Formats: sequence, structure tokens, C-alpha cells
Amino acid sequence: MHTQTHPIATEQSVATYQLTSLHYGSPGAGKKVYIQAALHADEIPAMLVAQFLRRELERLDAQGRVRGELILVPAANPVGLSQVVQGTPFGRFDLSTGTNFNRSFPYLVDGLKTALAGRLGSDSAANVAAIRAEARAAIAHWEPADHTEVLKKTLLGMAIDADIVLDLHCDNEAVLHLYAGSALADRVKPLAALLGARALLLSDASGGDPFDEACSRLWWDLAAHFGPATPIPPACAAITVELRGEMDVRYDLAEQDATALLQFLAREGVLDIPLLPLPDALCEPTPLEGVEPLRAPQSGLLVLLKRLGERVSAGEAVADVVNPVTGATATVRAGHDGLLFASTAHRHLLRGMHICKIAGAAAFRSGSLLSQ
Repeated sequence: MHTQTHPIATEQSVATYQLTSLHYGSPGAGKKVYIQAALHADEIPAMLVAQFLRRELERLDAQGRVRGELILVPAANPVGLSQVVQGTPFGRFDLSTGTNFNRSFPYLVDGLKTALAGRLGSDSAANVAAIRAEARAAIAHWEPADHTEVLKKTLLGMAIDADIVLDLHCDNEAVLHLYAGSALADRVKPLAALLGARALLLSDASGGDPFDEACSRLWWDLAAHFGPATPIPPACAAITVELRGEMDVRYDLAEQDATALLQFLAREGVLDIPLLPLPDALCEPTPLEGVEPLRAPQSGLLVLLKRLGERVSAGEAVADVVNPVTGATATVRAGHDGLLFASTAHRHLLRGMHICKIAGAAAFRSGSLLSQ
């Protein structure tokens, strides 16, 4: 194992930042895996899981049991980790620009279409190698405009040519759930089962250009562009893992989740460790377009009537919002059948604020599908 330090902001007279990545195995010896924790810097469970991962990976690497290359970034956002507003950590948005740290990653496909025109053929492996080389070059030529873009370039530069990308996050309050591309459904199902995920949400393009899609979406978009005569597989399995809620910072959960991630990598041939039996899946994949966000119809006190992980039916009451002055109560009902998988941790809301999300089996939304 070796440690690499990446300068993010180094100007004199202002704050400086650096990023640390941990490298295991040998490049070119097998699959490449990239794992990062807490791109949203206030999502602490991911960073605790990373500590269990680093402990086991150091042991396995010392024993020669890493069959490929594995990069772990245990705290992916030093910029966000430094942001505190009146005593409260603020790690989801860049305070200098207002941009969500997990949005607006570069969409490389348009440039790759031009760079690869006339260069791809019937050899799938050769096509993958050519695409990865051009993607690396595109990231290398990206000229960041500010320190947050330097951070994004650094992270994406390590991940863009990986076979597997695991982006570890958490929600405000939630059961464990995953996001991935529709083309990756079968590849992701074992991980969902190992983690005990209650929802596996799939889409071709969720909107907003998050990190996982910057790594994986280019593969199916290029395949659609070049057509069936030019085989291009979904060569990067990029998965966003939502490790429950922000307050679920516990050693037992972190060790359980790290064990599941390591088992997934063992099944992918990256780690030489004994395989545990694959648990029964707790969910089937559903479309991200089938997620129903519910919002407060008035300002007031939020009283949730359903627990996270419960299934709800269309028309069923999910929450009340009680005006503390008048006592007027607005009941919020599900519009579709599904699983209540995430909710806000706030208990006083203004009109229009987010209450919860319900994962349904039928797609009904389009456009930007992710929360801000």
C-alpha cells in the first residue's frame, strides 16, 4: 500500500486543501476499483466505513491478496470538511458557488464521439481500451476554474478508467439504498443483497451529472451512438451507495457494510478472501423515475405516520404537517404504491420543503430526478 497526496488549493494568503488517496495492489494486474467516501462531506457514515475498509485492505495487500488495483479515498472532500456555518458542518454545497459537490461533473461523451470517430471496430476489448485512453486524456486536459473543480478533476482522474466505482454517501434519514445505471442492474444485484439494501434505483441519466454517472454513463451513451456493429459494453460499474442516514455512525454498522463491500469485490475477482453465502435480496430493482418525493403543503411541525422501510399504498397517509399557531393540520398522502426509503431529519418545515421519498415500481417522472 502507498499513500498519495493531491494538492487541491495552494494559493498563498487563502485556505489550502489537500486530498489523500490510498493505493493497494498493482495497476494492470486485474480489475481497477475506485472507492471514495463522503463527497458530500457531512455524510459521516461513509468515512467510518472507509476506516474499516482501509484496515482490511492493508492486511490483504500485505498478504498479496489484492488481485488488481484498488484506490480508496477515505475523505473525498477536504473543501467541504472545512466548511462550518455558525457551528454547523456544511458539506453538501460549495459555499463559494452554491454548487452541490456531487453535481456538474463533466459529461465527456460529446468530445469522445469526435475523438473516437473511425477508430472503433468489432473488438470489444480494444474499444474499451481506446475509450478509456481518450477519457483519461479528456480529464487531463480539463482546466478547472476554481478549487472545487480541481477537487472534481482529481477525483474523476482516479476513477474514470476503473472497472468498479463505489461512491459512498448517506441520506438525511434513510434505509440503505443504491443508485446505478439501468445497464448495470445484474452487476449490482449481488451488492444490494450483501448490503441488505431496501431499494436499488436505476436510471440511464438521472440529471445533474453526478459523480457515478460521469464514470459510467459514457459507456451506454457511446454504445447508442456508435451502434450494434461497434460493441461497447458497460465497462464501468459505478454505484452510489447510500449508507442509511447521517446519524447512523456506528461501529457495528460500519463493519457490517465494509464486510459486504469486500465480499462484493471478492465476487468480482478483486480480493482473494473466502466467499460468504449470498443473502436473499431484500428488494428488486426499480426505476429512479418511479421515486415519488413528497413535500410540505404548508409550514408547520412534521409528524411522520409511517416508518422508514414500510410499504405504503397510493392514497395512504404518510405524514401530517401541523401549524403550531392555528393547529391546522395538512395530511400528506402517497400518490403511488412503494417503499418509504428516505426522509428529512427536520421536524419543522416551511411550505414546499422535502418530507420523504417513496420508491415505486412504475416510472412516472422525467427530467432531473435527484434531489438538490
